[in-house]
Amino acid sequence: MGHRIDAPAPLAGFNAQRLDEALALFASRHVNFHGLVILRHGALVNETYRNGRDRGLYQLLSRQRRFDAAQLHDLRSITRSVVGLLWGIAHGQGLAPALDTPVLQLYPALARLARRGRQAITVRHLLTNTSGLSWREMHAGALFNNELRLHWRSFAPYLLRRRLSAPPGMRFNYNGGGTALLAEILASHTGMTLQEFARIHLFEPLGITQWEWCNDLRGRPLAFSGLRLRPQDLARIGQLLLQHGQWQGRQLLPAAWVDEAVRPHIDTGDGRQFGYHWWLGQVDALGRRHQWAGAFGNGGQRLYVVPALNLTVVLTAGAYHSPTIGRHCNALLKKIAAAIEH
Repeated sequence: MGHRIDAPAPLAGFNAQRLDEALALFASRHVNFHGLVILRHGALVNETYRNGRDRGLYQLLSRQRRFDAAQLHDLRSITRSVVGLLWGIAHGQGLAPALDTPVLQLYPALARLARRGRQAITVRHLLTNTSGLSWREMHAGALFNNELRLHWRSFAPYLLRRRLSAPPGMRFNYNGGGTALLAEILASHTGMTLQEFARIHLFEPLGITQWEWCNDLRGRPLAFSGLRLRPQDLARIGQLLLQHGQWQGRQLLPAAWVDEAVRPHIDTGDGRQFGYHWWLGQVDALGRRHQWAGAFGNGGQRLYVVPALNLTVVLTAGAYHSPTIGRHCNALLKKIAAAIEH
């Protein structure tokens, strides 16, 4: 099984004409796509970049930028899926609390909050976005949201004081506060900052040497939106999942964790499902449907992994808060999958 990303390989089972149609969709001017990387069987099939408008995490205005293979790109909420992998690594090393540990047991100073159902919230609920806590994410440019306050609030009190809108484990609600809490717990149990743990246990073993992890307004790593990678390096993370956590003969991530992370744990209510910080859906290819696992970020940042097709697709874009960018990303994935002929 492949574990390197080198120069473009032969078409790796793609129909050349249909693949060109997919690339033409990426190149069309009506969507602000920036980068596309396609791997099949661990080999690079295509890597394409476009110029486009973009803005950084703390920038109000966008500007025209040139994108190529050397440019780091904001991944926004793809960062959360990477945090999920880091938790899996720590779990495999015996450094992380058990998944069914009540979260409030990890915060003795907040013991008074362990009532009205909050005492039932576990680490697993944070990983599956099913804590039941009332929460509003930043969607389509909404100014009034709970996510924004994470940039300066103390994570645990801010999140765990919230009322329950559903029993833990019963309802999906996307919640960056849960990711921030997972990262905080991870740092306290590993004795490392999130960035240091990621560097030692994930990035360096994968050969990822160029990366940034932005901090919030209090100097803490933004666990829910701060990671910046080159698209080709994000594809390495996708390939790691396809290889069940193994890279160059080394088991970086427990295979059992990968299986659980990309197994459906809860319906999201929009035709998709969710695992341990990974989105799950299906795509058609070779005459039938195949499950994909995905990491999604605001603006059109996407990592799709289709295990049955041994396919990894990375997209970067600058369509922040666009209500339609998800549809364009899905259409491009469908085009790419439909181009596979064997």
